[in-house]
Amino acid sequence: MATSPTRVLALSLLTVNTGSSSLKVALYRIGASEELQIAILADRIGRDDGRLRATDRQGMVLLDQACGFANHEAALAAALDWLTTEGGVTKIDGVGHRVVHGGPGYQAPGRVTPDLLESLEAIVAIDPDHLPQALRTIRLIDRRFPSIPQVACFDTAFHRTMPPVAQRYPLPKRYWEAGVRRYGFHGLSYEFVSERLRALDPGARRVIIAHLGNGASMAAIRDGASVDTTMGFTPVGGLMMSTRSGDLDPSVPLFLERSLGLSPDGVARLVNTEAGLLGISETSADMRDLLGRAATDQRAADAIDLFCYQARKFLGALAVVLGGVDTIVFTGGIGEHAAAIRRRICEGLDFLGIRLDDAQNVAGASIISSDDSAVTARVIPTNEELMVARHTYHVLIEGG
Repeated sequence: MATSPTRVLALSLLTVNTGSSSLKVALYRIGASEELQIAILADRIGRDDGRLRATDRQGMVLLDQACGFANHEAALAAALDWLTTEGGVTKIDGVGHRVVHGGPGYQAPGRVTPDLLESLEAIVAIDPDHLPQALRTIRLIDRRFPSIPQVACFDTAFHRTMPPVAQRYPLPKRYWEAGVRRYGFHGLSYEFVSERLRALDPGARRVIIAHLGNGASMAAIRDGASVDTTMGFTPVGGLMMSTRSGDLDPSVPLFLERSLGLSPDGVARLVNTEAGLLGISETSADMRDLLGRAATDQRAADAIDLFCYQARKFLGALAVVLGGVDTIVFTGGIGEHAAAIRRRICEGLDFLGIRLDDAQNVAGASIISSDDSAVTARVIPTNEELMVARHTYHVLIEGG
């Protein structure tokens, strides 16, 4: 007797991604297929020159206006107002949030409950630059749509497969028990790219992914699982970034406080918003600007040199962790679009079997390594919002 085909329940899911000064909201239809319906970006939050922009599934602009949002709650409220009026959205089955830090307690996405919120409130001191706004946006959704379930998707969860030796700092055990350890971040991006790579090349086993954007990190992935990464206790560690310092000798902040008179808040502001590409160049945190000025501006050239030097150094270290590498993937705004940066990071790495095809690299091809390269180098666009939507779908379906 013939059996009827299994019906796949389709859900309309909203995703919320809070950055330090931006907010991304997307509406997906997830079921037998995955369809982006609307994407909204609020940027420069906390400044007078912010903007709110909405696009449809084809990328057509539906809204583009100047908006001075005081905080992430105001930006989310404006996005929700537009969605439910001009956007014509009448049904939302669930809301998924990218939550940057899950602390030691969360190793997978989970339904938002009072206990989960209480647990996250308890670790705000670990990540005061991201968790407060994530918690406020979760509570705003709960006030606006109290009957709609919410799911928290943690950027740290993907890296919980790292062996203990890769998570530990050389400190007494009591600090580990207090939560001081290497967590790693950009996990939703790494998970999305790893799934995409698995579809493109199931044989890729020892993989280094370079997520290079405003925030920058790299991860060593073995058989789809994270074994090490460059970021540590917070997203400030590891590679230098657009405005973040990356790794510093621990005595540097102490010197800044004791000898130069910076307050703890001043040090936090320095390493988060005044360092990195901006700190070295003293003009811009945008890699596109720096590449355009490097020929005539030595400070811009110095910033690029240091960024690429550090990326090569970390890439080599992660290759050692993996015992060799067969695939390198570039993703993120810089990784996906800056061919010159990809080339400079890979220069001199022939001893690892890495050789780029200059023409393919400049063209932004999906495979940018040469035919005689032992290591396949790829460019794979990331999509954290879609990863959040996938997790939200599975948590809600599995939870009934």
